[in-house]
Order: sequence, then C-alpha cells, then structure tokens
Amino acid sequence: MPTEILMPALSPTMEEGTLAKWLVKEGDEVSSGDLLAEIETDKATMEFEAVDEGVIGKILVAEGTEAVKVNTAIAVLLEEGESADDIGAESSSGASAPASEAPAPAAEAPAPAAETAAPAPAAPRKDGERIFASPLARRIAADKGLDLAGISGSGPHGRIVKADVENAKPGAKSAETPAAPSADAPKAAAPAPVSASAIAAMYEGREYEEIPLDGMRKTIAARLTEAKQTIPHFYLRRDIQLDALLKFRSQLNKQLDARGVKLSVNDFIIKACALALQSVPTANAVWAGDRTLQLKPSDVAVAVAIEGGLFTPVLKDAEMKSLSALSAEMKDLAARARDRKLAPHEYQGGSFAISNLGMFGIDNFDAVINPPHGAILAVGAGAKKPVVGGDGELTVATVMSVTLSVDHRVIDGALGAELLNAIKDNLENPMVMLA
Repeated sequence: MPTEILMPALSPTMEEGTLAKWLVKEGDEVSSGDLLAEIETDKATMEFEAVDEGVIGKILVAEGTEAVKVNTAIAVLLEEGESADDIGAESSSGASAPASEAPAPAAEAPAPAAETAAPAPAAPRKDGERIFASPLARRIAADKGLDLAGISGSGPHGRIVKADVENAKPGAKSAETPAAPSADAPKAAAPAPVSASAIAAMYEGREYEEIPLDGMRKTIAARLTEAKQTIPHFYLRRDIQLDALLKFRSQLNKQLDARGVKLSVNDFIIKACALALQSVPTANAVWAGDRTLQLKPSDVAVAVAIEGGLFTPVLKDAEMKSLSALSAEMKDLAARARDRKLAPHEYQGGSFAISNLGMFGIDNFDAVINPPHGAILAVGAGAKKPVVGGDGELTVATVMSVTLSVDHRVIDGALGAELLNAIKDNLENPMVMLA
C-alpha cells in the first residue's frame, strides 16, 4: 500500500507550515536522507528529508500552499512493486488530515473538512500500550490534567492531536487530577472572543488595510496569550548604576580594537545574568507541568526584534564564555535571526531570557515570560540621574532601570530578589565577571 508523506513537525511549537518549494517531482526516486522540500515554519525555512526510499507517486500539496497542518498528507511514496494506480482516492484527496486540522485548499482541491468522518469514541487502552500524541497535545493535556489514555486520536494511525485534547470530555481527567469545584462554588465561564466580522463591523466606513497573520505572528499571539493567562507573573524592580561598567567597557574596547571586537552593554548584561544563575542555582529552572527542571548550565535567551515579530536565540553555557566570545556569538545569532536562518535548536530551550529596549529610549517596562522559562529581565535605557552617594552627598550617576518578571510556580519572591541582586552586583562590579 502506498505510503503517505506527512507534513512534519519541525519544532515542538509547529502546528502548520507552508510548503515553500518542492525539491523533487512525481516519478523521482528517493532514498532515506534525500531532501524532499523546503518548508516554512513559524520561525524559519527548513529542509525536509525523506525517511524511507521509494518513488514519488503523487504530490498532494502544491508549492506556496499556506496553513498546511502538521500530519496532513503532502505526497505519496510508492515502494517497490507499487504504481500510481495503487494510489487510492483517499490519499489523492488529502482526506487523511483530521477534520479539526484540515489543510487549506491545495491545487488538487482536498475534500471539505465537514465530509471527514468524526473520530471514534475513546476506547480504553491496555496497560503499557504506547500512546501516540503530538508534543503540543501532550503539553495541553498536562496543563489541563487530562489522561491521554482516555482520549482517542483523530490523527494518522490514531495519533492524538491538539483538537482531540481541547475537545476531550471531563471523563478523560487523570486520577491524580483534583476534582472540579463543587456546585456551591461555580466557576464563571470566560467570555467568548469577539469575532473578526464583529470587529470589522465596528470600523465600517473607515479606511483600513486588512493584514493577514503569518505563521510567526500567529505563534507569538498564541504563546503570549498562553503565558499571560497561565503563568502567575510577579515583578521585581531595581536601579543599577552603570558608571563603573561604562568605564571598564571603554578600557576593554580600546584593547580589543585591534581584533575588531567591540563589546556592548548588552554583552555585559548577558554575562552578568549567566553568572547570577550560577550563584543562585535554584533560580536556574523551568516549569515542566508537574515538576520543575533545574538546569546546571546558564543557557540565556536574548530577544531579537525582526520584521513582523521576534526571535529569542539562546546562548548556551554563557557562564563559561568570555565577553568577546558572547559578543561574537550574539552578533551572529542576531544577524541570522533577522534573515530567518536560525535552526530550531538555536532558539529553543534556555531557562532565562533578556529583553533590552534601552536602545529605543524606553526607561522601563515589564516583559512577558517566554514559557517554559522561569524568568525574564526587561532592560531599560541608561540615563544620567541624581543619586545619593555612599557619603550621603547628592551626585550624578548613569542609572539603568531593570524589571525581573518571575514565574511564581518556579521562583518565589525571596529567591527572585536574590537573583536580581546578584545580577545588579555583577553589573556594578564588572571586573568580578572576569575573575
């Protein structure tokens, strides 16, 4: 029986992709490892390799087709002894995609989602039987306290996908999940979101341009909404005096000029945060649903603004690297982020993030935590301000305001304060960071 080639999940957060370019055509022989296509995800354009060998019998999704859901059939692979006549109507119509995740119309006009059969009711799984589920479905199930064993999958070969978990009935709750609130304490239902047509009606007669959301913008919207709704943020603020750092930076840059290296204040901030996570190791942690993961290395993510969104590339083992090494790596990551050339492993992971808007003149702000990180540091601009010196005299200093947004599930107030104080100490005593 011909094998369907499915839209792959090229990153844990990927739910759909755009088939940017086919690198094969119908009739081509392929082997495992051969490049089949270029696929645009929410973050980057990536190459998709063949897993099996055979002949491309039929291409189901044309180049440029948008919003093709993960696990939707995009082509059919013929094995030895099979021919194009063996490709059934089900494969050629793209009907293998679940009804709730039907692909956008392709050149071959896939069958409407409404005609796809509904998934069968959940059947109990035998003890020890493997459960197939997408990473997103597993994460949603963990957040909701649902037992995947009690949920039937509508994806290929019974795979549990996002829609199956979202539509699961309360009966799928895990035995360990606390009982729902009693009738004596009803929980108010969240108001339904206002529809796009209702919003548009409010601006009838006004001139505007409608801009569709691309994959990146959709992902940013979904993840930030999830973060603000599910993460119990709290905020810690400190003012940091930068005069010693600026003087030290100037001295270092003079010495590094012959090597073409120029350190930025942001390079010092990255190093200060990395070392602080080592000195306060219990704060170097992420939220993992039913537990926390305490990391040994300091893997620090840094927000990089690009057209239409942002990336948070991760500098791994930042505590081990010199300021010049961090500076060079950050410049490389930022340049490739703006070209959307980062690989998933370069912007996934980390336990802590930095968002610096000081270069835009912003005095201070509160950043949204990027799950599963435990905290994010929002950095404002350094500016001359009057301060009271150690001798009690009024003087002028360059002061930078920072705000640490903290996930209270991972880091308590006192621990967050200890982490922020360590960051402040490192920045106000920059020579210590070279020890």
